[in-house]
Amino acid sequence: MVVTPDNSTLIIAESFAGTLTAFDIAADGTLSNRRVWADHPGDGICMDAEGAIWCSAMDADKHSVVRVREGGEILQRIELGLPCFACMLGGEDGRTLFMLVADWRVQEGFEDNIHRLTTQERSGKLLTATAPAPSAGWPLVDHLRRTC
Repeated sequence: MVVTPDNSTLIIAESFAGTLTAFDIAADGTLSNRRVWADHPGDGICMDAEGAIWCSAMDADKHSVVRVREGGEILQRIELGLPCFACMLGGEDGRTLFMLVADWRVQEGFEDNIHRLTTQERSGKLLTATAPAPSAGWPLVDHLRRTC
């Protein structure tokens, strides 16, 4: 999930529903006005300074991370060799896209994947790419850099 830089909108990845969903955030923190931000299945999202969301693309046969704008237009796709579970913008200028990938096999089902991933050789990797715009919104990497 991500909160926009003006703290007015929460966007979540409803991975199994196949949507990025937005809510308005009131001054007291309550959520309202649930709506589809983009009809796009994804997981592990982050926002950039141009208001686009980076998320994993959950296509069974295509492993990638996409940069998507509100409404669903895909602005950029990064092809990967393994499924991505989370991504985050960071680095010195906020333009390094960190992507956490592992060998998840959709056809095997949840229990079998968990068993394989916890008992066999580890397949997890952290990949990086350069993004066209720096991080924005919460979690805000710049804030983490100053406090860690």
